[in-house]
Amino acid sequence: MSDPLRLGIAGLGTVGTGVVKIVRRHADLLTARTGRPITISAVSARSRDKDRGVPLKDYAWEDNAVELAQRDDVDVFVELMGGEDGPAKAATEAAIAAGKQVVTANKAMLAIHGQNLAEAAEASGTQIRYEAAVAGGIPVIKALTEGLAGNEITRVMGVMNGTCNYILTKMEATGQGYNALFEECAKLGYLEADPNLDVGGIDAAHKLAILSSIAFGTQVNFDGIEIEGIQRITLSDIRHAADMGFRIKLLGVAQMTGRGLEQRMTPCLVPYDSPLGQLEGGTNMVVIEGDSVEQIVLRGPGAGEGPTASAVMADICDIARGTRLPVFGTPSNTLTKAPAARSASAAPYYLRMDLHDKPGAMAKVAAALGEAGVSIDRMRQYGHDNEAAPVLFVTHKTTHASLAAALEAIGKTSVVLGEPVALRIEHL
Repeated sequence: MSDPLRLGIAGLGTVGTGVVKIVRRHADLLTARTGRPITISAVSARSRDKDRGVPLKDYAWEDNAVELAQRDDVDVFVELMGGEDGPAKAATEAAIAAGKQVVTANKAMLAIHGQNLAEAAEASGTQIRYEAAVAGGIPVIKALTEGLAGNEITRVMGVMNGTCNYILTKMEATGQGYNALFEECAKLGYLEADPNLDVGGIDAAHKLAILSSIAFGTQVNFDGIEIEGIQRITLSDIRHAADMGFRIKLLGVAQMTGRGLEQRMTPCLVPYDSPLGQLEGGTNMVVIEGDSVEQIVLRGPGAGEGPTASAVMADICDIARGTRLPVFGTPSNTLTKAPAARSASAAPYYLRMDLHDKPGAMAKVAAALGEAGVSIDRMRQYGHDNEAAPVLFVTHKTTHASLAAALEAIGKTSVVLGEPVALRIEHL
């Protein structure tokens, strides 16, 4: 039998303890599937004395994650601390410099520093594996780098933040507003320490940046993503969308266009009967389109101890088998710097605005849309009070630039109360 593959695990939160449990529970199964034992040499976390519900006495303890990464009895450094900089990045760099393989679930670190880390790892002959960084238990990284390697990818899209999907579907199901469900998520522990990472779309955008790099052979460009969270979505928007056969999702989309790489993580309307439209609760879904495979849909749990630890173990097993891949599927020195294209492709849009209830208001809005080249497909007006008349438009396909020009002109008419809401309609 081959020598054991020895792990050093930094971070013993939900995912870290989940990995320890799998190694202990499935030792024989892992050996059978990889051809060698997988063991844990040492661990590191902020507190040594915390009860984590799993025995740790058999493993050496390091207070410093960098020292853990440099231990002679560690072959694979498993980084589960999180954070784009700080100890996670320092320890990862130390592991690479020491010739260790790296497995991480750290989407923020890869989205911001992925290119530099990939270059360093490939220069040192080591690997960085990160299946758990995107969509939890869904094997989307493996799908892109291996299963779909024979395809030219044309589009990647998906719901990649379970908290946002939970809030949006619960708003529809219960009639509760955004604020009430935000508080519920906070009490249930569904939110990051900085809630804006979730509801502001940043967490999901980190994941999209990673998928874009693999799919299109480009350097990770988180700054090139158009990001908008779900904070402005109202219960009325949810109901209006349903009236027209749509549901609202925080949707990530990446595609290469003639102007460059288009990446956006924004609330969108999707057809109610589509796979994305049927997605409920905290589940994630990624849709990949390729020239040979056409379209595949991957659905599953996007977070949690078991699913995320399962993804971490998948990477560890690949390393145990001797599988080697460049960090982003192709060598880092071949990844191109694609210019960012802000919503370059045309699409229909949902527009919701409250108009002053006075003669001529609707005509001014219609004129502003027409002058910007935005054609109206459908329009609905709902019950109103003495001051405001809620009006809903669905446009024909238009560009982001034309829509922005129309909204700027509408703002100058002084007939709109508040700021209009504009949501792209994405057809699958």
